Amino acid sequence: MGETTFKVGSCPTCGSKRIKLLRRNWKDSFKGKPYTVPDLEFYECPNCGERLYDREAMRKIERYSPAYSKSRAQKTSA
Repeated sequence: MGETTFKVGSCPTCGSKRIKLLRRNWKDSFKGKPYTVPDLEFYECPNCGERLYDREAMRKIERYSPAYSKSRAQKTSA
């Protein structure tokens, strides 16, 4: 851990200093289609559940999300 491009000392939503940097498989769904982003690094607040993602984490989410698969296909065929 510790590869994130930014440091967070407190939660921007609730102000808690307990916010933690985590690395784990991240699960979500898009239009009912579940997907997993393996080994994603992000901050999460145990008090309010707020999650913060740096630019690299967002790029990784985009690589795995079906929401972006159509735009990737259009770019490669253009």
